[in-house]
Amino acid sequence: MGLYDAYLATRHRLHDAAPPAHVALVVTERDLLADGAFDTLSSAIGWAFEYGAERVTVSVSVLDRAVAPTLVRELRRLDAPAETVVRGPDADDPAEEPAGDAPDGDDSLDVGDPDALVRILVGLGGKAEFAGAVRELAHDVADGEITPETIDESDVADRLLFPEEPDLVIKTGAERLSDFAIWQSVYAELYFTDVNWRDFRRREYLRAVLDYQDRQRRFGR
Repeated sequence: MGLYDAYLATRHRLHDAAPPAHVALVVTERDLLADGAFDTLSSAIGWAFEYGAERVTVSVSVLDRAVAPTLVRELRRLDAPAETVVRGPDADDPAEEPAGDAPDGDDSLDVGDPDALVRILVGLGGKAEFAGAVRELAHDVADGEITPETIDESDVADRLLFPEEPDLVIKTGAERLSDFAIWQSVYAELYFTDVNWRDFRRREYLRAVLDYQDRQRRFGR
């Protein structure tokens, strides 16, 4: 750790405010094409846990859904510091598996723990996720399991892929969220870095956490 990184880490440790318990990282398929991109992702997840996070969600936006299966396979092999589940865009074929457990050449998509501390979403946009929750609610109404009058926010949240709300969302390189978790992140603190993913380092993560700790969260109030 460099001197400046150590200075930021000390500021974080001595800060009166708590760090974010749930951190979300938003990257794109282009970000993961850079040399060392997967190593950077592994490190970033490690930094999150090192500096107080209890859960990490990673959203990988894709322009071409055909690349999603390849990204899922690579991300399943990610060297992560906690149990990891990776999910791709085909809800009928859940691409979930603890990272690192798939042998080379094995394309099977075994279901991992949906409550894993690290969740990686590949090509799963917030609009599509919300539409899926609405469809499920419509089926439940048609089956008589629920009535329209009783539907509330919790009914929608319970039908999302990952209902937990992040405290801090970090996006590198551009001030847009790429359709990430439009329901879950409504009250999250957003942080956009000055560097692209290929240049994301420990100091960028610490700056994001310190910025979060300096904010007064209002949760829509």
